[in-house]
Amino acid sequence: MLKPPKPDDALRARLRAYAKESPRYGYRRAAATLRTEGYRINDKHVYRLWKELELQVPQRRKAWRRVGEATNGCHRLKAERPNHIWAYDFLSDQTACGKTLKILAIVDEFTREPLALHVASSIRSGDVVGVLRTLFVERG
Repeated sequence: MLKPPKPDDALRARLRAYAKESPRYGYRRAAATLRTEGYRINDKHVYRLWKELELQVPQRRKAWRRVGEATNGCHRLKAERPNHIWAYDFLSDQTACGKTLKILAIVDEFTREPLALHVASSIRSGDVVGVLRTLFVERG
């Protein structure tokens, strides 16, 4: 016994054809196109058919950017032993009376040990060089 055709068969065929014509478009644009072609249909109905027919647009893969070429870059070079790589950071904070403090923090990347904390109202390049010089003398 033959079954009567489903009312959405023509719509399914048109959706398949549309997905083949424009594979990067999704169900919303397909619904808008179908409405301009004269179909009386809403987005939800097209979405249900779109999923049923497995016409989802495949998500684009993230393109990995190449890592820089510097051989001594921190993202390329990993600490292999203590005192191999040091990291430094400049922080600022405010006291209860409103005075600004600058903080230079130096950390060993391998052990995560804090090597130096230099706190002053302002830190100049000479101060940084002095702290690094004492660390080089102490640590080598």
